Amino acid sequence: MRVYLVVMDETDEARKALRFASRRAMQSGDAVHILALVPKQNFNAFGAVQATIEEEARDRAEVIASSAAGNLFSESGRMPVITVKIGDGQTVIKEYLADHPEVAALVLGAAAEGPPGPLITHFAGHSGDLPCPLYIVPGRFTNEEIDRLAA
Repeated sequence: MRVYLVVMDETDEARKALRFASRRAMQSGDAVHILALVPKQNFNAFGAVQATIEEEARDRAEVIASSAAGNLFSESGRMPVITVKIGDGQTVIKEYLADHPEVAALVLGAAAEGPPGPLITHFAGHSGDLPCPLYIVPGRFTNEEIDRLAA
């Protein structure tokens, strides 16, 4: 079974990427994996304080991913795999792709306005090194356009 990997956060572009991936997976009988990233904290606080901050960020990422997964399950009847990882987004995604050869595509969402985000900039610039295709869902696309293209 092929897998569409979506990097999930609370942005509209991530929801559009998930919509595209879920529609493609439903059409082809494939699966969706949701990867929620928790940035590593850039400061060194007292151990317990830093651990609490990271745990709160992880909990928030899990809630966002679980909510998205619940919506996907209600639409398709299939529950996606949810993974929450702490660390640099580029590194975590590369490691995830290396550990999951079943991933058929990395699906990212672009913002409707402004320059591309750091993940799109990085992976578009290194798409030739990826073990799978990179899909970038434009942020200006409506749900109807996404559904039409994913069919």
